[in-house]
Amino acid sequence: MQSSASPVILPISNPQSQPQIPLSSFSSHLLLSLRHAFSRRRPWPELLDRSAFSKPESLSEATLRIRKNYSYFRVNYFTIIALILAISLFSNPSSLFLLIALLCSWIFLYLFRPSDQPLVLFGRHFRDSEILIGLVVFTACVVFLTSVGSVLVSAFTAGFAVVCAHGALRSPDDLFLDEQEVNTTGFLGIFAGAPSSSSSSSSSSGAAPSGR
Repeated sequence: MQSSASPVILPISNPQSQPQIPLSSFSSHLLLSLRHAFSRRRPWPELLDRSAFSKPESLSEATLRIRKNYSYFRVNYFTIIALILAISLFSNPSSLFLLIALLCSWIFLYLFRPSDQPLVLFGRHFRDSEILIGLVVFTACVVFLTSVGSVLVSAFTAGFAVVCAHGALRSPDDLFLDEQEVNTTGFLGIFAGAPSSSSSSSSSSGAAPSGR
């Protein structure tokens, strides 16, 4: 006598679906990194100490001063450049609008768009490669064919000039760096050692008493 047992149905997973980083998680991690970097800034009165300003005797001394002051005041310098960039963008509302539209296009159409949700416009499905090419073309048009490029170049040039002028005129004789700060003087050095939510949670769980 044959058994009438029903066949077992196994769940089928979709191999094309890939895990995506949630936008909220990325935003919270970015804000945490920025908060950590901004907490490492030097006191502004120390940056603007008038008694420490003097004229360099040579170009080599000015270059050495810029390198030392950048290593010490790099967070303050990036804050000044960001402030100049913000003032330049807010004084040009059209450039600010175009830049926001460009960033939103990259964020919602490519970076954080789920892979299992294709982009459909006017009844046509667009592949990721087509979206990427379209965004690159749109970026080039915004940067080179509008005022956005000139505003960004002017803002960064002005910020770079302010940083170089301060670094060359301020004497770094009273500034001292520890070994960790010397090894993290690059562009991303201001984000070095930023705490993450996973590490903080693991450290807190590991530091919890055993209760014995």
